[in-house]
Amino acid sequence: MQTLHANLVIDVSSMAKLCFRYGAMNSGKTTALLQVAHNYEERGQRVVIIKSAIDTKGNDHVVSRLGVKRTADIVLTPEQDLREALTDHFAAKAAPDNRIDCVLIDEAQFLSPAQVDQALATAVLDDIPVLAYGIRTDFQTRSFPGSQRLMEIAHALEEMKTICRCGKKAIFNARLKDGAVVREGSQVMIDGDDAEYEARCARCYLEG
Repeated sequence: MQTLHANLVIDVSSMAKLCFRYGAMNSGKTTALLQVAHNYEERGQRVVIIKSAIDTKGNDHVVSRLGVKRTADIVLTPEQDLREALTDHFAAKAAPDNRIDCVLIDEAQFLSPAQVDQALATAVLDDIPVLAYGIRTDFQTRSFPGSQRLMEIAHALEEMKTICRCGKKAIFNARLKDGAVVREGSQVMIDGDDAEYEARCARCYLEG
């Protein structure tokens, strides 16, 4: 991997960064991730796509609501070290070099805080840009541990916007069952696993 050396004069503006691109559900996060991957690869550069094993939707694929999907290079379990997983990925492929131009993380809210710290180290110490895509809060408007840590330490925060059914900006993720808003339950329930979600503005979320 690319490394930084203490005796070099570094242009801070050119340093790799950890970026958290967040938005309510259906704001096009996975679609944007796949477009970024395409853009890099169209220029002959190498990307690594990571998804959390907690996200069982699509199994080992990252899946856009538009129907576009792609196999993830790494399906990261909660116990794995993100930087070690990158090293193991290239060792398993017997790649001639372990050059990475960008790391893309889908459903980043499911990362552990430790894995977010490892994503930061990948950007800062290994000089590899890391773009993490995910939602900030769960169906009860509480932060996911991974999202909270990303909000704390990411170099850049970029909101991806979508609209509520009423036409206003959606910021919350309502969990629905049989069309009714669900207010209680476990924090993690994957879309389609006996639950569905809808992005809503604050008023529509509170009014149910």
